[in-house]
Order: sequence, then structure tokens, then C-alpha cells
Amino acid sequence: MEALGKDILSQSEIDSLIKALSSGRITETEKEDEKVEEYRNYDFRRPSKFSKEQIRTLQFLHDNYARSLTNFLAAYLRVPVQVQLASVSQVTYEEFVFSLPVPTLVTVFKMSEEMGSSLLETNPSFVFPIIDIVFGGSGQVPKYFREFTDIEITVMKQINSHLLDNLRYTWEDVAALVPRVETMDINPQFNQMFASTETVILLTFTTQIKENEGLINLCFPYITLEKIIPRLTSQYWFKQATRKSSRLNEKIVLEQVGEIEVELSAVLGRTLVTLDDFLQFREGDIIQLSQSEGDDLDVLVENQPLFKGQPGAVGQHLAVQITEWMDKEEAGSGG
Repeated sequence: MEALGKDILSQSEIDSLIKALSSGRITETEKEDEKVEEYRNYDFRRPSKFSKEQIRTLQFLHDNYARSLTNFLAAYLRVPVQVQLASVSQVTYEEFVFSLPVPTLVTVFKMSEEMGSSLLETNPSFVFPIIDIVFGGSGQVPKYFREFTDIEITVMKQINSHLLDNLRYTWEDVAALVPRVETMDINPQFNQMFASTETVILLTFTTQIKENEGLINLCFPYITLEKIIPRLTSQYWFKQATRKSSRLNEKIVLEQVGEIEVELSAVLGRTLVTLDDFLQFREGDIIQLSQSEGDDLDVLVENQPLFKGQPGAVGQHLAVQITEWMDKEEAGSGG
């Protein structure tokens, strides 16, 4: 067997190896430096329609949404509230629906006319503390979850509408959302709005209202986001945010400039006189101007001609009424 380590085997050594293999004395051959590749199972029923960058952008967006919900709910309920984005995953609609408890509160809402419908699931562990606080309680959760009453669903419809309004602010740099509640149901398995194999983005949020922990799920079907998919990139998102910042800065500058005082004057007319005539002027002399009665006057801002106007009076004060902007040629020639 030492012959295995040599570069060349003799004929006798080859014959002995063949004989050993035939007799079964050698059942396994050692292979040096062999690496076993690892494989991962792939489910062809659930194709990946969202890229990693698109999922990452959705994660960035909804990290902000979680902070927005924290601020809103804390102010609305006046108790300590914490909302955090726990996970972003790509699943089928069927997997999402059958992962939900029964009963739970599923709100189907229209994102916009461009984008279609999505779902907001508010878990009983999230809903019942809110219901108790709204009706004057301390935020207690029942020992056993029960179905929601019509009054509780009506109250939660109003609160969920506020949650969706915060979603509009979160998405404003990507798409103009106009969220509108369409239906509310307590059994998600009865909701057959989408095909069971439809790919959806599932965003799960953990909530804490006082000492009560709960869950919120947002479900965005691919068919709903399909038209705005190209915008779900960090490059597009940051570009829009920069534009928004630029518009805000421009607005601030204009507001500041608007408070600055400027000198406004109106030219009643012009004429040319000789220096000798000028030296002879006396009180009461009449000087003929180029302006005729009824002609518009040149109105100057900081000695720059910008408007045309008509002279007049307001009470005991002289005034000028702006009639039009001066055209560029006249303004450039100084009137």
C-alpha cells in the first residue's frame, strides 16, 4: 500500500491493487484536499421577485415608519409606546395569511390609484391594550383573546387610518400615497384578494404599549408595488430626499429675503436741459417732461426698473398703482 504515495506504479503494484479491489479488501479510497460543496434547497413555487437592494430600501423606509408610529401612538394614547421593525421578508400570500392568528384585525387599504391595495394586520395583543386605554382603562389585555365587537372595530378603523397616514409621510420621497381603508376583517383566511402564490413583502413590527408586547404586519403584494419597483433603490430615495431638502432650503431663503426692506420709487418723467438753464431755475418755474398725461410711469426697486404704474393717491398720501411688469429690453435699458 505504500506504493500509493509514489508518482509511478509498477505493473505488479497495479495488479495487486486490482486484485485487492476485486476481493473487497479496499472499499473506499481516500481523497486528499477534497472539498464538499454545500447546497441550499430552492423552492421553485416561490420565485424571488424583489432584489436585495429593493428589500434593503423598504427596510430603510420602514425603520423611519416605526419611529413615526412610536411618536404618534405615544402622543395619541399618552402612555409609553415603542415600535420597532423586526423583519423584512419575501413570502407568498398564502404563507402570510396562514401565519396569522384567528381572530385578528386585517385592514385592506388602497395605497393609491397608481399602486392598488395592500394589507395592515394589527394583532390582538396590539389592539386590546389600545381599546382599553381609549375607553378609560389602564391598558389591560384580556386573559383569552376574543372576537372584536363592532364598536371596537369602528374605533380601530379610525386609529388604523392614522397609522396609514404616517405611512404616507414615510413614502413621500418614493411615491405619492393616498391611503384609504377599504375593508376590515377578523378572519384573514377569508380574504382572497390575491392569488395564494402571489409574492409579497412582509414587514413585521414589534410593539410595546406600557408592559404589553404586540405585533403589526404590513403586507405589500408584488402586483401592488410593480409600477414603482424601479424607485425602490437607495440611489433614487436619497436623490429625492436631496431634492426635497433643496426645495426646503430655497423656501427658507425666500422667507428670509421676503423680510428685507427695499426702496421703491416712481419716475414721473425725464427731460434734458443745459447747464445754463439749470443754473437759472427759480421757484415756480415749469419744466416740461417727456411723459404725457395718462402714460405709465417707470417703477424702480433699488434703482432697478421692474414695473410700470399709474400715479394716484391713497387718502392724503401719493401712491402708484402697478399695472404690469416691465419687459426685459426696457428694464435693461433703464427705462
